[in-house]
Amino acid sequence: MAWAGWGAGPAGAGAAGGPSRGFLAAALLGCAVVAGVLVARHSWPGAAGAALATAYFVARLFLGLGRGARDMEKKRE
Repeated sequence: MAWAGWGAGPAGAGAAGGPSRGFLAAALLGCAVVAGVLVARHSWPGAAGAALATAYFVARLFLGLGRGARDMEKKRE
């Protein structure tokens, strides 16, 4: 039997509904600060990675990235 990775099954990571909006906001803020510091230090590869992480958390927080089908159905009701 193949290993399915973290979060497999009904009791896996995400079974409780995923990260809270507060956590996503904190992660977004942290990534943005790190990106700013790395730009100030002219560390371009790290700054690019932090900027991508910031964009990811913007998408998770404001654009609905990562919401499951259950969440989208609840929103329609």
